Amino acid sequence: MSCCEGPGYASPMDAMKNGPKEEIMYITCVVPPQTRVTRPDYLVTVNVDPKSKDYCKIIHRMYLPNVSDEIHHTGWNACSSCHNDPTKSRNRMIIPALGSSRVYVVDTGSNKYAPKIHKVIEPSEVQAHGLSTPHTTHCLASGDVMISCIGDEKGENNGGFLILDGETFEIKENWERGKPSEFGYDFWYQPYFNIMVTSGWGAPNAFFPGFNPFDIPRGRYGRALYFWDWKKHEQIQTIDLGPDGDIPLEVRFLHNPKAPEGFVTCCLGSSIFRFFKQKNGTWGAEKVIQVPPKKVEGWVLPEMPAITPDIVLSLDDRFLYFGCWLHGDVRQYDITDTHNPKLVGQVWLGGSICKGEGVTVTDDKELKSQPVRPLIKGKRIMGGPQMVMLSLDGKRLYVTTSLLSNWDNQFYPDLCKKGSMFVQIDVDTEKGGLTLNKNFLVDFGDEPGGPVLAHEMRYPGGDCTSDIWLADN
Repeated sequence: MSCCEGPGYASPMDAMKNGPKEEIMYITCVVPPQTRVTRPDYLVTVNVDPKSKDYCKIIHRMYLPNVSDEIHHTGWNACSSCHNDPTKSRNRMIIPALGSSRVYVVDTGSNKYAPKIHKVIEPSEVQAHGLSTPHTTHCLASGDVMISCIGDEKGENNGGFLILDGETFEIKENWERGKPSEFGYDFWYQPYFNIMVTSGWGAPNAFFPGFNPFDIPRGRYGRALYFWDWKKHEQIQTIDLGPDGDIPLEVRFLHNPKAPEGFVTCCLGSSIFRFFKQKNGTWGAEKVIQVPPKKVEGWVLPEMPAITPDIVLSLDDRFLYFGCWLHGDVRQYDITDTHNPKLVGQVWLGGSICKGEGVTVTDDKELKSQPVRPLIKGKRIMGGPQMVMLSLDGKRLYVTTSLLSNWDNQFYPDLCKKGSMFVQIDVDTEKGGLTLNKNFLVDFGDEPGGPVLAHEMRYPGGDCTSDIWLADN
């Protein structure tokens, strides 16, 4: 089946070799807390084609009709899970709003350079299903759309899932049967193993105001992986990851649909766990990467965790990437041996421990000296590396520096005053290695309405985190 006959690609390697030319990228932009009640969030279209006269420029802004939405992650109405259905098209972007519990359906098919709002699902419609705080979107092979929700209708923990009709985008039903998971956040399904894996951030009422470390022992944040029977829609297993697994966020199966394993990044634990199917049919988990905390002076605590919110795998399942939001580095690991990832690339962008930032590192198990914050086009990078997105061919890694507006305001107050940034890292796909591209920068402090916080990135033609592949048999 050719990739042109449906909305996606026949295989991950097909996407890696034959994906479309990367001309543009969509990025969600959130208004800082200081002005969120007077300015709406918006979606920007950024030109990422180095041969274009508009390279590294925002060429379109789609403003939302409401304020205080806190748009966060996005997904598609169709992807490679239904690549062989010529009646489907990747022409609607789904944008859930964490802050308001709205869901925006955006038309990217009429004019991909200038998206426009197609439909709005109001908060009352989401809350009528006992849920709030919608987060991750994945398309299904059936043509419908599935959205995970972090909290219940009151903003407490109890995660669940909504199914949207793939044509009308009306909410059809709750996906889960029986009790919800204790916490909700991200999910990845793999029908070949009749399994869905989900993670849990915390209660929205806990994380929205900002991070309070005392909420961890109070049980207001998650540290478990949840496994669901894909056919029965029932939770069948829970794995407590322990303290090193505090706040598990992004879940990524390997792209090979017959590989019974994947990874999850644990934000506060600053670790990466591998999950895998065991010989007895149950699922297990093991920590395979740990970024050690740094002993510091001049910070709120004597030790600073890395904070690892996002993760991306190359389409050939060879490399794993993530950023350390507080420390400031981006890492590349060779995962050819999934039990034993090897660090093969590292580059410093910003963070809290660079020289001259007011924090002194007194003991570091990895570095001999403090890094220097780099300049791009004469500008210092604001914040630290947070969201990461890899080009289909694996040669360009894109990074934004905002996590959540209230957390940004807490840990990087200058980020909210001066805006976040969008940068590119060049990748050595042969031996491993990362190099910051000093010619690429989009500074969201220069926006016409004032600084904004850029978060998640998407290619119109699909990418390494939006598409799920299904096994042929």
